[in-house]
Amino acid sequence: MLYPQHSTLRVDSALPVLLFNMARLDLLDKFKAKTVDQSAAAQDEAPKFEHVIWYKDPGLRKLYFYAGVLCIASATNGYDGSFFNAVQNFETWQTYFDRPSGSFLGLLVALYTIASLVSLPLAPFLADRLGRKPPIILGCCFMIAGAVMQGAATSIGIFTGGRILLGFGVSFTQLCSPTLLTEVCHPQHRGRLTTIYNCLWNVGALIVSWLSFGTNYISNDWSWRVPAILQAFPSVIQLMFIWWVPESPRFLIAHDKFDEALDIFAKYHGNGDRNHPTVQFEFREARDTIKMELQNKKTTSYLDFFRTPGNRYRLIILISIGFFSQWSGNAIISNYTNLLYEGVGIKSSTTKLGLSAGTTSIALIISVTMALLVDKIGRRPIFILATAGMFLTFIFWTLSSALYEERGAPGANHAMIFFIWLFNIFYSTAWVGLVIGYSLEILPYKLRAKGLFVVQACVQAALALNNYANPVAFEAFAGHNWKLYLIYTCWIGFELGFVYFLYVETKGPTLEELARVFDGDDAQVAELNLEQVEKEAEILAAHDEAAPDQKRV
Repeated sequence: MLYPQHSTLRVDSALPVLLFNMARLDLLDKFKAKTVDQSAAAQDEAPKFEHVIWYKDPGLRKLYFYAGVLCIASATNGYDGSFFNAVQNFETWQTYFDRPSGSFLGLLVALYTIASLVSLPLAPFLADRLGRKPPIILGCCFMIAGAVMQGAATSIGIFTGGRILLGFGVSFTQLCSPTLLTEVCHPQHRGRLTTIYNCLWNVGALIVSWLSFGTNYISNDWSWRVPAILQAFPSVIQLMFIWWVPESPRFLIAHDKFDEALDIFAKYHGNGDRNHPTVQFEFREARDTIKMELQNKKTTSYLDFFRTPGNRYRLIILISIGFFSQWSGNAIISNYTNLLYEGVGIKSSTTKLGLSAGTTSIALIISVTMALLVDKIGRRPIFILATAGMFLTFIFWTLSSALYEERGAPGANHAMIFFIWLFNIFYSTAWVGLVIGYSLEILPYKLRAKGLFVVQACVQAALALNNYANPVAFEAFAGHNWKLYLIYTCWIGFELGFVYFLYVETKGPTLEELARVFDGDDAQVAELNLEQVEKEAEILAAHDEAAPDQKRV
């Protein structure tokens, strides 16, 4: 998208046409589930579970500690997202590796995402067959090895090899950690926790931003080697604690391990009470729904995305989320602030590192705040607010850049910095947390890992293009960077229209019941009544008191 050549512009112009042509298949009479009425109906039918306060509940306290372990995967990815941005500001790194620039600099950045694209297809395959945890363990091992190799590099080849190992490993943790998180959460907290997951990308970015700010005062190679080696730290923490994280009860149900699944629901959602109404409802709904989904296991493939109107609509949204989250100008802030700030006259590496750390800090605060409000405000309003704000901000970002570069207008460079920060606030409102949380919510069990693969593949493909093309584009538009920003402005305008017309609300229903929002009457969801389940749970509890040695499923 960022090349000035005509061939790249043809690729860009094809994507909006492709997305809208796919959407048109279901946009009219064939697809009612996308409407506000269908979403509202699903919310009205959602069960009203007993309200729980997680920090007062022993089972949930333990579960959400483990949730923090899973969220470390996002911080790991965020660390790398800002590491290469920071390392370019080190004069010691530039000197050691002979000042990489242009397409070679882009390749160094892109290797991480290219390697992740290679391993990405393996992640859902392993997750659906071995469980959600084994791929996380595998990914952590690759990333630890890659970080050590990167930090100890004595040549550009070794440094490159470390980045390849890091990228290869990150796909496993980035796909399986949020999937497991979604499938073990209490239904009352699922939306907030899965949205917070990707917000912690900014924790990793913040750590490396402030760490680099400090090591910048070291006058030798350890100024960049320290943050390079410490990229292994989040993976070390996750690898230490992942052994105690429970496996997905929904994965266990899919593999006919019903007793184990019920025990996990009971331990963490009912403090060990297998007959707790919430536990019984979750277990029965998951068991019966997954059974319906997997009646014909031969159909559980990527082709399922094209077989029904609901799945085609899901695919459209997943593709858009992947590309929109990375093609909105945020890659410039993440990886190329060195070039960005130099373009407006800021040369001091300390100033540039401080500004980067500041934007990351604000992004973390905004994204986590919005994640905590996602069940009150809703997903769709947050998406619209964020994208509209990004569009308006980029207009003024482009104008201020043009005034500074073409006319040398006093103060225009400082105005541009303000709009960069403002853009980051709007972007963090939705396009950090909801990228993963919203994607996982709209997917049924049998397509959850595969659907997240689609999102991650689109993210990594967009990143690879961004990372390789951005430095080339900056060189091509040298002294006229506002032209590059104008391309982004037009694209974000398209994003706003797409989000407004096609994104639906998903707050309220359980993970299984969200299928009704997309599939309507064709949804494969177990028909359960919470009041009836509560009555049956009381009967089961009475029976277990009379016969305590018998287990029921």
